[in-house]
Amino acid sequence: MSGQLIKELTEAALTVYPESFREMVGVEIFGIPRGRWGVGGKVTDEPSPVVTLRSREGFFHHPDFAEAPAGLISAITDAVANVLGERVRGRVTVLLVGVPAGRSGVGGEPV
Repeated sequence: MSGQLIKELTEAALTVYPESFREMVGVEIFGIPRGRWGVGGKVTDEPSPVVTLRSREGFFHHPDFAEAPAGLISAITDAVANVLGERVRGRVTVLLVGVPAGRSGVGGEPV
């Protein structure tokens, strides 16, 4: 299931950004053992996925991608529901985190 989710989340990002961004899309899945999910104050085995997308802040404000945040939230939610089932759709939380310029780096160089 994790392989399918990685694929779906990558494709979701590419519904908003061009194919040339594919190699910049990284997906990391953190597992939560059974019995550690809770909904409404009760333990449940039903997942409540939280997907965090981190990107350079400029991507969220670039004029060519003005609709990017709303499109990403929708596409990521669809991807998770496609893999885990429609029953989780209402519990999918998507967090878009913008990293300011100069506060990230690639290959040891700030970007």
